[in-house]
Parts: sequence; C-alpha cells; structure tokens
Amino acid sequence: MNICFLMYPWEEINPENDTSLALIHECAKRKHGVALCTPANLTIRNSVTSAFCTVINKMDKVPASLKSFYKQASLREEMLPLAGFDVIFMRANPPLDPLMLNFLDSVKDDVFIINSIQGLREANNKLYTAAFGDSHSNIIPVTHVSKNKKYLVQQIKESKSDKMILKPLNGFGGSGVILIEKSAMSNIKSLLDFYVTNSDGTSNYVILQEYIEGADEGDVRILLLNGEPIGAMRRIPGSDDHRSNVSAGGSVAKHTLTKQEKALCKQIGPKLVKDGLYFVGIDVIGGKLVEVNVMSPGGITYMNKVYKTKIQCQVIDFIESKVLDKLQAFDRRSRLRKEVQDA
Repeated sequence: MNICFLMYPWEEINPENDTSLALIHECAKRKHGVALCTPANLTIRNSVTSAFCTVINKMDKVPASLKSFYKQASLREEMLPLAGFDVIFMRANPPLDPLMLNFLDSVKDDVFIINSIQGLREANNKLYTAAFGDSHSNIIPVTHVSKNKKYLVQQIKESKSDKMILKPLNGFGGSGVILIEKSAMSNIKSLLDFYVTNSDGTSNYVILQEYIEGADEGDVRILLLNGEPIGAMRRIPGSDDHRSNVSAGGSVAKHTLTKQEKALCKQIGPKLVKDGLYFVGIDVIGGKLVEVNVMSPGGITYMNKVYKTKIQCQVIDFIESKVLDKLQAFDRRSRLRKEVQDA
C-alpha cells in the first residue's frame, strides 16, 4: 500500500507527541510506501494532479520509538501523481484550504481519502457541530452562531448562566476561546468588536455557547474510527488557563466513557460515517458535544501513554481494509466486463 499524508511539513513534527508521526511510523513498520506533502505543494500538469512530495525511504529495520524513527528517517523529494497512491490521509491543520479540496476533487474516485472531500467541506468548521442539535436533542449546549453584535449581546443578557463561552468559527487548538461573564458586560462589546469586525470592514462569524458546569475541570477527547470510539482521555486545564487543550498547557488523564458519552457516540456515529468522516476527534463536556475535529484530530500518543496501547494500529488496519475492498471491487468489475466482452 502507498499512502500520502497531506499535512504540515516534516520539520514541524514534534516527535514526542505527534499523532501524524505515530500513524506514519505504523505504516513504515508495515512496509507501506509513505510520502508527505503540504497543501502548498499540490500541482497540476497535463491534467494530472500531482504533489511535490517528501518520500520516506524504506528501512530494513524501523526503530521502535517515534523519536528514533523521526531522527533516523531518510527522506527524498519526488513529484508524484496523487492518483498513484492507494490512500490520501488528510492531516493538514485548520483552517481548511478550499483550493486544496479543489485539487483533490480530480482524484477522489481513484484514491481512498480519509476524511472524504465532501465530509471536510461540510464539517471543517464549528457549524457542523451546531447542526447536531435540534428541538428533540440535548447533545449540544445551547449555541448561537452570528456576526450580529446586537443579537449576541442580547443573548448574553438573556442567558440563565452568568458565564458563556465565546470562540471564533474557524479556530482550532483552543485558539481564541474565551470565557465571558455578565459581571463584565462593559467589556463584552469591545470583545465582540475585536472578534467580529476586521480592520478592512469585513466581519467574522463567532460562536456563543452556554457554559457547561464542570467545564473548569476539563473536557473529554474521544477518538472515533468508522463511527465507533477507539480511545478517550480527560484533558485538564492548566492552573492559569480555562482551556483544556494540551497545546494550551493542559494535561491528560485516563477516562472511562460514561453511559451518556457512549450514547452520544452511538447517536452521532452513523452521520459521521455517512459523511465520510471516518477518523474524528470529538470534545465532550458534561456529556454534551462541544466540538468535532475532522482535519487532523490528535490525541493518539497521549492515549497510548496513559493506556499502554497502540491506537494507530486500529486506524491503519481500517485503512488497509478499505483499500482491499476497493481493489476487490475493481477486480470484480474487471472480470465481469471481460466476461461480457468475450461473450
């Protein structure tokens, strides 16, 4: 199997805790061909979509640790056609580059892409999470998405809670997430000016969300594969930050899924699979869904450490099965076409 990781540059990988590196390492251990490219390295020549790739040369013996593998990996640069790969694994960091998806549209029928192009288009921002809620569902906190500052201020005033969460629609890694309080209403209008209005006169959508009791104790990151949970961890905020993202200084601990969290996964799993979102990270507080991460969900290395497991093995097993299904379907179609042709 040949797999292309469409992600951030090799030089930006943190070998201590990078989920993408754990996945690449597992592929290398299985002797699969592995290449990396960034969205900026996509190109089209003679109607063929290609990429300037960093190819990892195969090793006779792959080091057991991620740090040793990263240090010893030998790389070369090649321009390669994307349709020649069996898999394209989307691991680019948010925000989503829509031009990247336009390039990939030309190969989506030839290559298994995880996550799917259409799924990424629909779910790359926090609107996707908001769409899970309805009048008969209580799986997301009360959520407002708007760029109307007057409306947002009114919702804050009418909220039953003294606290709410404000965040940009396209933020990631906890960036821009702030806690606002009614006791500081005099500052809220200036905050909305900062978040909503750009210097050029354009405006941004923001998300205003009810504060969930217990959020100060952290959240739960759950990884789902093909709609099923395969790992979870509790993320605990640092002493001087309300955000629990590890990138924002949070720490991790073991977590056993509650009955409510299992029910949540069961409820949203089928939609994720239907949308081609096979490998997803969701963030949960108090049993409620607060975020769906579909571009480069992380957490594998942390979960592996606290549970002494290897979650990346399950992910690569799944990808291998999807590629095998695709190849078998192609072979069957070829045999049947030949049978008709020879009749």
